Amino acid sequence: MPYIEIIKPQDAEGRLAEIYRRVTGPGGQVDNVLQIHSLRPHTLEGHMALYKAVLHHPRNKLPVWFLEAIGVRVSLLNDCAYCARHHGVGMKRMLQGSEERFAAYQEQLERDLPGAPFTGPEQAALVYASQLTLEPGSVSQASIRALKSAGLSDGEILEINQVAAYFAYANRTVTGLGVDTEGEVLG
Repeated sequence: MPYIEIIKPQDAEGRLAEIYRRVTGPGGQVDNVLQIHSLRPHTLEGHMALYKAVLHHPRNKLPVWFLEAIGVRVSLLNDCAYCARHHGVGMKRMLQGSEERFAAYQEQLERDLPGAPFTGPEQAALVYASQLTLEPGSVSQASIRALKSAGLSDGEILEINQVAAYFAYANRTVTGLGVDTEGEVLG
């Protein structure tokens, strides 16, 4: 149950009703993380624009399943079960439903230092995302050099950074306002 008032889709009018129509997913669902913005629709538009640019832009180079994995990792570190669950389902879908493959990745995301089946560059990215999440003031040029040494380009490093930063925002919105998965179909 959210800690603040929300306007449900069936009660929305005007601009909010139009935004809800645009963000309604398959099956007619408006996710609770989006409904929490209902008192300030402009923040819902901003949230969706950031989400789409960071995770689902066609010019991103890293695979969407891995961007979702970064989101799951950051969400686990931030103790945000809502985002970890939602984006775990998204990651599984992007892995084309392979239960065994998903379980192997999910197990690693829950460890202090994720390892195989993540590749070396993916492991370096997860270390950076963890550092940015837990100790943002400790990130330095050396942190970036480690990513480059692992074979990641500046553009890929930017993608990793933006996904970790987006989830810091989303996790705090969700946990700070009591958003839960009640009534939702995940994924």
